Amino acid sequence: MKNQFNYYLFGFINKHKIELLVVFDVFLMLLSFSLTIFLLWGNNLSVILVFCCRFWWIPPLIMVCRVVTFRLFGLYHLAWQYIGLKEIFSLLEATVICAVLAVVAIIVLGFHDFPLSVLMIEGLIFFVFISAGRLSMRILREIHVRLIFNGENRNILIVGAGDAGEMISREMLKLANLGYRPVGFVDDNPMLKGVFIHRLPVLGNCTQIPQLVKEKNVDEIIIAIPSAKRNEIRTIINYCEESKAKFKIVPGLFELIDGTVHVNQIREVKIEDLLGRVPVKFDIQEVSSYLSNVPVLITGAGGSIGAELCRQVASFNPSTLILLGKGENSIFEIEMELKKRFPYLTTLPCIADIRDKDRLNNIFKTENPAVVFHAAAHKHVLLMEKNIDEAVLNNIIGTKNIVDISAKYLVKKFVMISSDKAVNPSSVMGATKRIAEMIVQAKALAGSKTDFVSVRFGNVLESRGSVVPLFKKQIAEGGPVTITHPEVKRFFMTISEAVQLVIQAGAMGRGGEIFILDMGEPVKIIDLAKDLIRLSGLEVGIDIELAIIGLRPGEKLFEEILSADEGTQATKNKKIFIAPPIKVSTEKLFESIGILENQARMGETQTLKKMLFDIVSKKK
Repeated sequence: MKNQFNYYLFGFINKHKIELLVVFDVFLMLLSFSLTIFLLWGNNLSVILVFCCRFWWIPPLIMVCRVVTFRLFGLYHLAWQYIGLKEIFSLLEATVICAVLAVVAIIVLGFHDFPLSVLMIEGLIFFVFISAGRLSMRILREIHVRLIFNGENRNILIVGAGDAGEMISREMLKLANLGYRPVGFVDDNPMLKGVFIHRLPVLGNCTQIPQLVKEKNVDEIIIAIPSAKRNEIRTIINYCEESKAKFKIVPGLFELIDGTVHVNQIREVKIEDLLGRVPVKFDIQEVSSYLSNVPVLITGAGGSIGAELCRQVASFNPSTLILLGKGENSIFEIEMELKKRFPYLTTLPCIADIRDKDRLNNIFKTENPAVVFHAAAHKHVLLMEKNIDEAVLNNIIGTKNIVDISAKYLVKKFVMISSDKAVNPSSVMGATKRIAEMIVQAKALAGSKTDFVSVRFGNVLESRGSVVPLFKKQIAEGGPVTITHPEVKRFFMTISEAVQLVIQAGAMGRGGEIFILDMGEPVKIIDLAKDLIRLSGLEVGIDIELAIIGLRPGEKLFEEILSADEGTQATKNKKIFIAPPIKVSTEKLFESIGILENQARMGETQTLKKMLFDIVSKKK
């Protein structure tokens, strides 16, 4: 019976919420006017009677004015259980506007003997009453949430007393049902020691994390410094691990599009957090001008880089996004994801092999793309050493097909995804990517109307075939984690960052450039493996062993972004550089590529390998 009564009561309240708020506000206005009159003339009944007889119409006038103004300000449609300073200021603004309008009306109507002090005092009392009334809704909700929450509260220590830490602590205090009980902050800024944020103290600096975990009985540590650099995050994680408490992190600036942080964004620490890279700055106007309202085609759209290109290009609202790829499952998955995230975007899945020139020709003829991102390629170094003919046919002949057809159908922008392995290549994969770069450059220098450019960068974390998924699998299986050499170093960046820079480079390209992305400092693979083991809650040498297996065919100790004869030219984006074109004999290059294709189709792998390295080693 009680539950049924509650059901009907809350149903009635929800249905008539606005009407009930209006009645409540009218009651507060009557109360504030009564209190004002009592404060001014409480001991003089005759003055009160004269005032009420002469100015009886003013309170109803102000009541109507306030209700209308509050309605126009949208104050009857706000969720007052979440009231904050912004809503309080809106109430104040609406109350002041009503008071000003009332004064103007009284003067215009000629009632110069009306005591304006009544409006000032009444307005102040009304604002206090209505603010308290609205705040009570939030207080009652928080009390209700705490009463119905039966779970255990976890004691939380927040690392970082900046904006992100403040947002996180505020939400934890507000949303008691989440089970968080923040005990304070740590921050390395000595000026913050002893400062209170939302009544929570800054307890010390990061070196004191293990000690504070014991003293405050901390269950979990939240790292709330989205802009922290790699060495800072690594140092903090070391202290967190020493404390034996669980620890999580708020997203980095790459993930925080609007700069705001919420409790539901807190996640486990990922290996990319240890990169600590500075966020990419987009020239939105420049990028949108070449991607918006035009057909955009992406080859390899189902791959790691291709799929992320699809996601980011989709946000610039192309007229059609053409998803070209050979794997039907991966193309289906990215199309379904795009339809969900961008319901008004027109997508066209095209199952096609870039080696099939006739199929490509039909797609370009029908869809006429204005921009092409060429991400389709075989990228696995070891597999390409054993499948040289496939590497040539896909990475070289496939690229030439896409380049030729893009020029034929007057594509405006063509951007090829290249690799740092194309620099002084020691592997088949690297050599094929270098020749692909040469094809793109040669076409640009031949006077094509298409802006042909390449973008070169290193390893991408979490991409298919990268070392990180392999290490994670080996850790999940109990080890060992295999390292080719203790001194091997590689450049790394996140998929999101790489694609943002690719799109920006495409906007800047005028034809023939090889854009080089700033990869930061190279990372030792052995350090990467150790970090992954530690982030998995395990210890190197105790839970998981490391095994050195030696360099494999085609691998280098150190990757390069530039060859010795390439210089860099700065661009307006500090994270993008240009390697000037290396002139090649177009005629001889394409003649060699024709021979390569014939040898590849015949399976002459030994001849192929020699020809590949002959082409990339010659300077024309």
